[in-house]
Amino acid sequence: MRIVVTGAGGFIGHHLIKRLRSEGHWVRGVDIKRPEFEASRADEFLIADLRHFKSCLQATADIDDVYHLAADMGGIGYISANHASLTRNNTLINSHMLEAAKVSKARRYLYTSSACVYPAFLQDIEDVSPLKEEDAIPADPEKGYGWEKLFAEQLTMYYHEEHGIDTRIVRFHNIYGPLGAYQGGKEKVPAAICRKVAMAADGAGIEVWGDGEQTRSFCYIDDCIEGLLRIMESGYTKPINLGTDELITINDLVDAVCSAAGKHLLRDHDLTKPQGVRGRNSDNTLLKEVIGWQPAITIQEGIKYTYDWVAGEIARRKVTAGEDLGAMRLEK
Repeated sequence: MRIVVTGAGGFIGHHLIKRLRSEGHWVRGVDIKRPEFEASRADEFLIADLRHFKSCLQATADIDDVYHLAADMGGIGYISANHASLTRNNTLINSHMLEAAKVSKARRYLYTSSACVYPAFLQDIEDVSPLKEEDAIPADPEKGYGWEKLFAEQLTMYYHEEHGIDTRIVRFHNIYGPLGAYQGGKEKVPAAICRKVAMAADGAGIEVWGDGEQTRSFCYIDDCIEGLLRIMESGYTKPINLGTDELITINDLVDAVCSAAGKHLLRDHDLTKPQGVRGRNSDNTLLKEVIGWQPAITIQEGIKYTYDWVAGEIARRKVTAGEDLGAMRLEK
């Protein structure tokens, strides 16, 4: 098939293109930037700003399937500080991509949403229950990012109902793994902690946002990609969770990273920093019913892969910086 992956310069998009190409599909990658850590595996890579409808038409031209991952997003610090611009950017991207897919007569359209669509009142409590898809309504999603994701879900369903587009809506629950941002403000929690642990000397302390008792479930990238492909083939057109139901605290996540690094570190909890909802977990009942599968890679296994990659990147950059510095000294 001829497939387009938007957000192809990002973490999930890069892994998805690699998998699709390995299965023999022709893939066009589209992003406002190229991948940061590896060259794209796409057959064609289009640098485009999907806030503009013309760019979305270019992205979807002569395409069978659309995997729409592109979004202005980042970790909790970034999305908490950029409600207006983030909401505007993503609303433009999502609405233009749907219309372009309709005009281009794409066969199938998969939209990647987020667990941020779920109501805060179900998550700002100590003993959280796993979130079921129907829990999103009545609505009280996270400010900015959560609201625009929920709106885009509704718009995707309207295009299915009124224009016959064969749509999928996938709610990600904290996807992590190698080739993702680990610094700069847009990194997610697992990558940020991996970076802090990799840069800390054994026995030192690292900053942890909040008291560390916030709970989350984290889904490793390989499981995420497998889930995306299975959901695309499922024929299911309503929102569906994609994540693990292995709930852990942030303190437990720090322990898992320290174990992967072979370090013993102290935690310096900063209660002034954004920490999101108190708890969030994925209910995978519907996922198992629809595709007969659910993510299985444990946090200990996935974090080991992720930490090794992040630590390797930090070590590589230190070497490169040292070589550059040496060259500058020689020139002087």
